[in-house]
Amino acid sequence: MPIVKITRKGQVTIPAQIRKKLGTDIVEITIREGEVVIRPVKKLGGALQKYAIKGKPIEEVIEMEREAMADAFGEKHLSD
Repeated sequence: MPIVKITRKGQVTIPAQIRKKLGTDIVEITIREGEVVIRPVKKLGGALQKYAIKGKPIEEVIEMEREAMADAFGEKHLSD
C-alpha cells in the first residue's frame, strides 16, 4: 500500500498504478468512518450537475465559480 504526503496546499499525488486502475482523472472524495474514500467519476454530468446553469457554457460557469472563490477568500483575509 503506497503512502503519500499531503502538501501544504492540501494536495496528494495518487500513484500512477492506482490512477491507471481508476480509469479516469476525475474523482470524488468523501470521508467514511474516519477514512478518506476516493472513487472514480466516469460521467461528469451527475458530478457537475450543481454547476449547471441553463444557457451558459461550462467555461463561463467555471470562471464565475473562480471569481466567487476569490471574492470569498479575499473577504475572509481582508477582515483579519
